[in-house]
Amino acid sequence: MQKNDEIILEITGYSSEGSGIGKYNGMAVFVPSAAAGDTVKVHIVKVKKTYAYGKITEIITPSPDRTENSCPVFSQCGGCVYRHISYKAECKLKYEKVYEAVKRIGGADILPSPIIPSACPDNYRNKAQYPIAQNGRTGFYAFHSHRIISFDSCALQPAVFSEITDICTSWIKNENISVYKEETGKGLLRHLYIRIAEKTDEIMVCLVINGERLPKAEILTDMLKAALGNRLKSLQININREKTNIILGDKCAVIYGEPYITDILCDIRVRLSPLSFYQGNRASAELLYNKAAEYAAPENKTVLDLYCGAGTIGLSLADRAKRVIGVEVVPQAIEDARFNARLNGIKNAEFICADAKDAAAELESKGLKPDTVIVDPPRKGLTPRLIKTIALGFKPERVVYVSCDPATLARDIAVFRENGYTLLEYTPVDMFPRTAHVETAALLILNK
Repeated sequence: MQKNDEIILEITGYSSEGSGIGKYNGMAVFVPSAAAGDTVKVHIVKVKKTYAYGKITEIITPSPDRTENSCPVFSQCGGCVYRHISYKAECKLKYEKVYEAVKRIGGADILPSPIIPSACPDNYRNKAQYPIAQNGRTGFYAFHSHRIISFDSCALQPAVFSEITDICTSWIKNENISVYKEETGKGLLRHLYIRIAEKTDEIMVCLVINGERLPKAEILTDMLKAALGNRLKSLQININREKTNIILGDKCAVIYGEPYITDILCDIRVRLSPLSFYQGNRASAELLYNKAAEYAAPENKTVLDLYCGAGTIGLSLADRAKRVIGVEVVPQAIEDARFNARLNGIKNAEFICADAKDAAAELESKGLKPDTVIVDPPRKGLTPRLIKTIALGFKPERVVYVSCDPATLARDIAVFRENGYTLLEYTPVDMFPRTAHVETAALLILNK
């Protein structure tokens, strides 16, 4: 096979990033926007030693899972990967993705519980961070690039986000506000960041800037207030003067309103600043956290919550637990967790600002014996050292693992098994419909 070849390909599955996969003369070919069950004509754009990449030039026989795509920039934007198939098919492939990882990598041939689908596969996101193009328009980056794809609306975001982006674009153009250029590090506006608290309907608008102040801020404030009314609770700037791909800086300043908005998650009031960690799909987060609480069985137990973020999982089950101890390395998140505990009158939860593996080792050395340990690590999963501290030091009856990556979850399940724990049950949760991501809650129990 060579670059620019035209081939006929049957698509039999999906990659971890959501591309369709087919085999041609024994070589895997990755094809974006292809669906399992398609027969397609493919133009080869890149050839490696054992695999190749192609793009569809013709759909010869469409998959039964195919649906009409309603997004005009689906093939360009880096957000969605499954907008061309039915939501039922998407949930099925995510279920199989989790099962195959746990079986192949984790060595546990146990079927997951049925996947918990999102209540709504569209308009579910409560946060968006839009890069700003030189013409003042917002958008999202194309897949694996920093090329900005602009659009009128995004089906993953609530409609009010499009209203806000239009207002900001008009303000940028009318007031001739400069836009940051990555190549030179010059210009002011970098990103537009919007948050909405679904249960209270409070909205936060934050402009990430390469500077200390926002010119013509009073004009933007008036425009947003006129459109949003009392829903606009916070207009802020976030200062990021570093020449970096990291979106947010460490410092925020309020232009209008309050430094925070407040949402309600699992009956817990949660304070949100621009720097606060919060799940992007509130309704599905409740389903995930309820499943984690079911697995934790916290009644009158001591629960250690590692990678606790703003404390939402631990606080949501504190009314049933004897004691909750949360650990998180991000100071802002710990400040939010402590505030959220006070806000909800929770007195049996405490929070420690430290790296999870270091805090766990220190707590274990002090004789803490939690009944349940909950872990919600980043995509890279847990370190072997932390797993051994949990399994051989704490020896809890239960470990509840909340994962955003099936591969690292499966890897860590295998390490837990080597250290005396058995996977009892696990449940995929579709937190981010139309994307390649899937969450999983897993229950591991101590071998007796």
